[in-house]
Amino acid sequence: MKRTEVENKYRWHLNDMVASADVFDGIFAEVEKALPVLESYKGKLGNRDDALALLKLDAEISQKFELIYVYSHMYRDEDANNGEASALAARTEGLAGKYGTAVSYVSSELGALGGDVLVGYIHDPEFSDFDFMLKEIVRRKEHILSDREERLLALSSEALRTPYNVAHMLFDADLKFKPVTKNGKKIELNNGSYGELLSDGDRAVRRKSFNNLYDGYIAHINTIAANYAGNVKADNFYARARGYGDCLEKSLFGDGVPTSVYTNLIDAVNKNFAPLHRYIGLRKRMLGLKEQHMYDLYVPIVENAEMKLPYEEACEIVKSAMAPMGKEYVGLLNKSMTEGWIDVMPSEGKRGGAYSWSSYATHPYVLLNYTPTTEDIFTLAHELGHCMHSYYSQNNQPYAKWDYQIFVAEVASICNETLLDDYLMKNVKDDNVKKYLLSLRLNRFRTTLFRQAMFAEFEYNAHKMDLEGKPLTVDSLSEMYLELNKKYYGSDVVSDDRIAYEWARIPHFYNAFYVYKYSTGMTAATSIAHNILKNPDYVDVYKTKFLSAGGYKSPYDILCDAQVDLATVKPYDDAFDFFNAALDELEKLC
Repeated sequence: MKRTEVENKYRWHLNDMVASADVFDGIFAEVEKALPVLESYKGKLGNRDDALALLKLDAEISQKFELIYVYSHMYRDEDANNGEASALAARTEGLAGKYGTAVSYVSSELGALGGDVLVGYIHDPEFSDFDFMLKEIVRRKEHILSDREERLLALSSEALRTPYNVAHMLFDADLKFKPVTKNGKKIELNNGSYGELLSDGDRAVRRKSFNNLYDGYIAHINTIAANYAGNVKADNFYARARGYGDCLEKSLFGDGVPTSVYTNLIDAVNKNFAPLHRYIGLRKRMLGLKEQHMYDLYVPIVENAEMKLPYEEACEIVKSAMAPMGKEYVGLLNKSMTEGWIDVMPSEGKRGGAYSWSSYATHPYVLLNYTPTTEDIFTLAHELGHCMHSYYSQNNQPYAKWDYQIFVAEVASICNETLLDDYLMKNVKDDNVKKYLLSLRLNRFRTTLFRQAMFAEFEYNAHKMDLEGKPLTVDSLSEMYLELNKKYYGSDVVSDDRIAYEWARIPHFYNAFYVYKYSTGMTAATSIAHNILKNPDYVDVYKTKFLSAGGYKSPYDILCDAQVDLATVKPYDDAFDFFNAALDELEKLC
């Protein structure tokens, strides 16, 4: 469809954010006019009144800028061919650069103040909206170096960023793969088409796709290994230069997460391989394979079980599934579905995929490209989890504290998926559909909790090897990765020789110690859903302590307040119980 052909009930109402072009221009001009005023406080933040005035003004102007930035980009996402929308987005991008320059001094100047001054601000009631930000500056002070040392690090940053840039040039531009032939036609093989080809019902297509992709990486493996080794060395250099024990501590320090969370994840998963291995074995039997290979792990094990529901029916199912969350929560879902919070249908020029986005001044929004598939019912529940997280945080926190950090960003969305999963399993009558739903649940756990934990263990080992003076070579990295693969996947799958080089194609490894957040996010969400389903009184804890918390304290502490401590075994016990229950049920149905 063209955008003009989409019914209004399936379109989001962006005029709730900005009513007209004149309103947009007025806000834009107001932000632009405020930039010199923001800059004028430079050098004055040691004065209590000036510091307070700057922080309040920055919050006020930032909120207005956020509104037009989000509006313009969502307007463009409706239709990339809309020249007016593209122009507005470009204008706000330019303003973002000017804004960033105007306030670039704030963090460093506050950080340079004496600890007594900052503590005084923190305990001053008039600074209450900004106390967490100031506490973070105090917490980070021990890792801020002298001006000369900071300048040297800044000068070195571009050079030490080279491995990251090289990797993305390789992955996105220079690496080429032999095409795959299917039904007599050649299909271009790239990182985008690879996932679809691995789920193809023709095993020969899967095997050829797997081999051709890895052959492409192996052709450059010495370069990739040297580049990744350089990235690890840069990580460890920065960590030691700033006085951290290691790169793991530095990476988790930014989120206020103790390193015990990371090591606890790896320990917990290593103690619970049995259910994963049982699932891998069940897949092998259901697919009727004498020998299961790594390229067989993505093909569906249940066919012809899609829930092809129109959007309105999907909405009703999601609302019913969220009933344990209470009438208020379900009412907000209904409001989002009927009052223009969601852009539903795919159309010409519309951005693909799905997301939830919001500005503090208005309700959250959701972009979908809904098609009648089971996956898109889950996508609807997922994005509405983000939407409700933002809504509760916006309505319970001041602007300076409303936005939650990436460490917890996926928890509410995966919690919604888990509640939907539970509801469907209790209400679907067709055993084939049940088997399909169970297989989806189990595969989500395999790819998110287990596989990302394996990536996390690889990163941990690689950085530790470098600190111990052990060379990171093609052989040492590939041998270590192959052993991890065998340990995680067990004896019911052949760890093909080429899988030893999988580490070479993971772009997230150039952003050290990030992937573990996928595993911990799923674990926390599953534990929360487990608590909701077992104890109705817990719903209030989840709403008040987590959904409404925004970013008023560290994400780890917020999860602990919601009774989920990822440095303990309980969240993992809950997650593995959920996995085992699904596995037991699938085995019964088979």
